[in-house]
Amino acid sequence: MALFRRRGVDTNLPRDDRGFGSFDDYVYNLTPRNKRTTMVLANSNPYQDELRELVESGATGIETAISPRSIQAEGQDAPIEVRLFTGRRVSGPVGMVPRGLESVVDENLRRLDDRGVKVRIPVRIDRKREGYRVTLLMGALK
Repeated sequence: MALFRRRGVDTNLPRDDRGFGSFDDYVYNLTPRNKRTTMVLANSNPYQDELRELVESGATGIETAISPRSIQAEGQDAPIEVRLFTGRRVSGPVGMVPRGLESVVDENLRRLDDRGVKVRIPVRIDRKREGYRVTLLMGALK
């Protein structure tokens, strides 16, 4: 047992599948600090087949297909499951927003909705040693 555990880290997931992101990458109103700000999804290991299909299909312009959380889901601190939109179809689940960063994604989705633009975050799928990882390109929303 760690004396000082990191807040927001889901220790039930394998170390290489916990995702990554930081509040330090966002300014006071949760907008990305710069255009290079990214967030890696957690819990992608169970969805490797779905990610492999997306990569092999050669789809470009992949975006998230999630909506802002409802008040009820926010009150229960429910995780945000992420699906991807390839332009023609919506994929199955490919991961979840890392614990503790749900408010960042939710606030940015609401901001897009208020502007009247598509409520989608651009995505990059990377091949890593441990499998495919989904990176949300949060800086593209700036």
